[in-house]
Amino acid sequence: MEKITEKIAALPAGATYFSLEFFPPKTAMGSSNLQSRLERMARGLRPLFVTVTWGAGGSTASKSLELAEICQRQLGLTTCLHLTCTNMSRSLVDEALVEAKALGIRNILALRGDPPRNDEYQEHPSKEEGEEEFTWAIDLVRYVRKQHGDYFCIGVAGYPEGHADESYPDIQSAEHDLPYLVEKTKAGADFIMTQLFFDVEAYQRFEALLRSHESGVFKTMPIVPGLMPIQSYQILRRTTKLSHARLPPQVVDRLDAVKGDDEAVKRVGVDILSEVVQKIKDVSSFTPRGFHLYTLNLEKAVAFILERCDLIPPSTPSINGHDTVAVDDSEDSSLKIPSLDKAMRRRTSRRKSSVNSDPHNRVVVDDASSQSNYEAAADEAGIPKERLNTRANTLAISEGEGTLGREATWDDYPNGRWGDARSPAYGEIDGYGVSLHVSIPQAVKLWGQPKIPSDISNIFMRHISGELEAIPWSEEGLREESSTIRPTLLKLNERGWWTVASQPAVNGVRSEDPVFGWGPKNGFVFQKAFIELFLPQSDYQALEKKLSSLEEVSYFAGNAAGDCAASDAEAVNAVTWGAFTGKEIITPTIIEEVSFRAWQEEAFGIWSEWQRVYPPRSPTAKLLGEVRDGYWLMNIVHHAYVEPEALWELLLEGT
Repeated sequence: MEKITEKIAALPAGATYFSLEFFPPKTAMGSSNLQSRLERMARGLRPLFVTVTWGAGGSTASKSLELAEICQRQLGLTTCLHLTCTNMSRSLVDEALVEAKALGIRNILALRGDPPRNDEYQEHPSKEEGEEEFTWAIDLVRYVRKQHGDYFCIGVAGYPEGHADESYPDIQSAEHDLPYLVEKTKAGADFIMTQLFFDVEAYQRFEALLRSHESGVFKTMPIVPGLMPIQSYQILRRTTKLSHARLPPQVVDRLDAVKGDDEAVKRVGVDILSEVVQKIKDVSSFTPRGFHLYTLNLEKAVAFILERCDLIPPSTPSINGHDTVAVDDSEDSSLKIPSLDKAMRRRTSRRKSSVNSDPHNRVVVDDASSQSNYEAAADEAGIPKERLNTRANTLAISEGEGTLGREATWDDYPNGRWGDARSPAYGEIDGYGVSLHVSIPQAVKLWGQPKIPSDISNIFMRHISGELEAIPWSEEGLREESSTIRPTLLKLNERGWWTVASQPAVNGVRSEDPVFGWGPKNGFVFQKAFIELFLPQSDYQALEKKLSSLEEVSYFAGNAAGDCAASDAEAVNAVTWGAFTGKEIITPTIIEEVSFRAWQEEAFGIWSEWQRVYPPRSPTAKLLGEVRDGYWLMNIVHHAYVEPEALWELLLEGT
């Protein structure tokens, strides 16, 4: 039950430490797999503390608290619970704080969250006399201190490049934010955790600005820089756009050179983040030097960065009194980091073996001292094994070494919306929940005030044409591969079938192809044509009847009420895959019922968020509410990837 500041203060002078952030997975399978990952990372990496995100408006409250309980109670990790204050009732904040206390959590990261909604949309509009309003993070800091005194250690956000507020896009600087950060600190904040950044000089200026401030409030306060390991080129681009974090030209150049090769992007990403850490470590600090990593619920790149930068504590106690069994750790990793190879070989306590090379011939065996299951090769089952250095073995698995390592990091390829729903990383990249990712003024500027369905069609068509940079379901423009089917998409949207995702069919294009290529060089990539769209219920019923008789087509469909239909509810549709030298077939894009249902809820939730931008009695709010309640979301896959026009001809028949 330690506070973060107490743990930092107990470190010796000149020490370094790190912390990790996780978010609640969207699916039950993702949650189960994250628990295994957390156990491994806790044992092998030993973070000083972990943080658990909190969804917009409390949308992930129960899941966030469940994950926090696993971290705090089951794994014995000092846990910091994020808490956003806007669009949250006081009662929900009170419940979260009481529950955190009951779990033994003594650390809160107080954040503002999304811009406040129109008052008429507040889920708890009635307000008792004297009830606190939460508009800014400082309101939450004051409230926690007022209600709970010094029980909680409170962290607040810092912005090395300035906080980006779409309402005031021309004012983004650390100097402009400084008075507000001073006030949050005086109100009771104990430490500062920064937003992600890649511009080291900007961070160093930010830290110097705070340390030298005349108030003296920041002189010895822990300031923890936030870093995001580079998991993929697309995730990096999207995240930095949303956060307004600057990518220095030299970083962009290094990543642009390998952007078509996911493994190379990760390797270069490890180099870049390791250099950032080292540059910050080289600057003297009044307090132990810490680093906070936004893991995106993935582990391999995180483990490599931490080991390369010598941030992992040298010894590891057992967790809850349990130890791990020996594991096979043949030196095979799909993410080769040259500077780590010698260090890996120096782990003399490891057994070098290839007997477990067959991943399909396995027997599950129990470790008598714990509740976890471990796998052994069939011909080794029942053979006693020597116990090896727990931290070294577990760290090797997190880094993807050997058969167990490959299985532990099976979802290391770019995940997100179209990945495998079993992955802890499935879904939104930040786990923040349903959000437009823009302020109300920016939303009105982008999408105006549609009053009839054709106005919405026009918004989608402008986005497809490149005239509009974002729609509520996507903060990015049309990808280059989808540009090849732009004329078809325009015809569908003109009809009133609003497309939110699509891809053309590809049959064996080289992985180096500038439009369709991905993965390592000298490979071949394939993809089935698919489309996801909103359409009126009457159109959905007619289209479903048409598709039901076609064996080469699969579909999932659902509405805001939670109704769901499918051509085959058990189907697992791999719609993108690649064949590469010396590797198993890789399938980074999968469409199945569990993933569709998770997205269905979020997709219709975005209609509600868009509706809340406008006064509830306005024609625009009325239209958006009617669309949400009267339309269906449909995902359609055509399996004949050797016939590139098959899906589009099918959908455009009769037009």
